[in-house]
Amino acid sequence: MRAVMYEEFAGVPSVVEIDRPTCPSDGVVVRVAATGVCRSDWHAWQGHDDSVRLPHVPGHEFAGVVTEIGADVRDHRVGDRVTAPFVFACGRCSECLAGATQVCPHQQQPGFTVPGSFAEELVVPHADVNLVPLPDAVAFVEAAGLGCRFGTAYHALHARGRVRAGEHVLVVGCGGVGLSAVIVAVAAGAHVVAVDVSPAGLARAEALGARVVPAGKRAVERVRGLTDGGAHVAIDAYGSRATSVDAVASLRPRGRHVQVGLLLGDEAAPALPMGRVIAEELELLGSHGISVGEYAAMLDDVVAGRLRPDASVGRTITFDELPAALVAMDGPSASAGMTVAVL
Repeated sequence: MRAVMYEEFAGVPSVVEIDRPTCPSDGVVVRVAATGVCRSDWHAWQGHDDSVRLPHVPGHEFAGVVTEIGADVRDHRVGDRVTAPFVFACGRCSECLAGATQVCPHQQQPGFTVPGSFAEELVVPHADVNLVPLPDAVAFVEAAGLGCRFGTAYHALHARGRVRAGEHVLVVGCGGVGLSAVIVAVAAGAHVVAVDVSPAGLARAEALGARVVPAGKRAVERVRGLTDGGAHVAIDAYGSRATSVDAVASLRPRGRHVQVGLLLGDEAAPALPMGRVIAEELELLGSHGISVGEYAAMLDDVVAGRLRPDASVGRTITFDELPAALVAMDGPSASAGMTVAVL
């Protein structure tokens, strides 16, 4: 089968021929119909993730069709339309048994610890735990983001941020996960303000229902003015010392900050104002993907039209364009929203 592979960090990836994956007894093989190009893929390619071993096939946001099932799989059949979260959980540990599959300590991650979805096929292990049936009404392109960016935004706002109708929500960063957060927050009845350096990203966020503020020295002041003294929930959807600090600074007393964007390398240690965190009882929350158990409610909202993951898609590309799309994330994007490759 064809796959995108890189043999050194930051080296130019290429399309190569590799062996088809072997189906484990408790897993399935999925033929990839669509896969997203995420900033986390870029971090892995840059060598920011110690779990990646070279040579490597990236990609962790996907949707497709089951082509092979293992002998121990009970709940799925060849031909099923499916997606999966980017955390492949074990299904047996205390976290999994509590429903928190997204923080399984024995997790595998496609595109990081195991070969990913920048390929014609990939394996989903522990399929009865991790595989999510996809309704016919949900197209593969919009479903690709449900495993990471859109699903991550949904979990960050509902499970972690506990967003409520009428609250003020700040979204810092208007890439794929940030625009997804705007969509989810607006659907929840929140008043949303979005901040970014990109005019294209801000324009897209505004079209989705957010008020927008260009990033800069007065951004925090302007956000606090637009949110009647500060946001109830702030989402750092980009991931840097500056964006995390600004997000926390934009909260009102007892506000909740949710860190979604990865803080890696030189950005790993932001100087957060812990004195204010104590005095104003702020909450600092991490958010990692989405649990398998959250998909049913999210997909119900998608099918009913209450959530529009398709609105977070910026452009679609071909499989052969994947290497260039990954390399292009080195610089600013001229377009807004997530990039999805269609196979």
